[in-house]
Amino acid sequence: MAIVWGTTFLGIKIGVETVPPWFVAGLRQFLASLVLLPILIYTKNLKWIGWRNFRIQITLSSLMLVGANGLTTVAEENLTSSLTSLISALSPIFIFVASMAIGMEKFTYRTMAGLLMGFFGVLFIFWDGINDLMNPSYRLGLLILIIAIMSWGLGTIYTKKINVKNNNLFLNLFYQFAFAGIIQLIFAFSFSETIDISAWSVKSISAIIYLAVFGSVLAFFSYHYLLRTLLPTQVSILSYVNTIISIFLSWLILGETISTKFIIATACIISGVFIINYKPGMLKFRLMQKYLK
Repeated sequence: MAIVWGTTFLGIKIGVETVPPWFVAGLRQFLASLVLLPILIYTKNLKWIGWRNFRIQITLSSLMLVGANGLTTVAEENLTSSLTSLISALSPIFIFVASMAIGMEKFTYRTMAGLLMGFFGVLFIFWDGINDLMNPSYRLGLLILIIAIMSWGLGTIYTKKINVKNNNLFLNLFYQFAFAGIIQLIFAFSFSETIDISAWSVKSISAIIYLAVFGSVLAFFSYHYLLRTLLPTQVSILSYVNTIISIFLSWLILGETISTKFIIATACIISGVFIINYKPGMLKFRLMQKYLK
């Protein structure tokens, strides 16, 4: 799963090379819903989920798919894949700070150490590239990415607050993917400056299909499967691996420049996130029998 999610930033960057970003995001999620549709029909699980659950799934879809995933795709039109993945790695820090603000988490000296490491990591990122902020497109990309991170954090906190059991995960995901796909495609037709399908490359279209099948359906399935066999804090370790894989692939395939300061920034941010989220026993990877029942 870490390898798949680590490739999604690369896939998005390849997708937006010739396809407008909202089309990349919308087609990805809509195709993901079409992948789930025959599965639900075959298993006879395609049904109405009720208004209460529908509102929950629409809220999650709006925050985590339309907001977080969609805006990240838009941001990558002006930002490198490696920078986007590294800034996105800050999301657990935002989630922790927001959780403290509403009383879900407690402040500790370890938290302060993690926040400072993450802050120094951000300083290292822009130490040599402060002039890039003078570029309006680059600056707008960063702003959009920050909003995307906030949307993901709010979606995560909302999930914790409602604490709803997913008795039929595929059905819930189908509603989320379908809603996000429709909304994002509406955005695509409304906000795209030019719509020239003939200019869409085979490589970009292939990236969208990859993102739909592997980045959405398979990744979400794997994530929830791991939650049944491992502790949530253990699964969170995979997010650190995602960032490293994404940066490496961006350098290897796209030829993006990875400076020494960028490597130091990566180490600081990942270490800061790890320190904040560390809990005793999270490194002991063993099957939890209570999740297997």
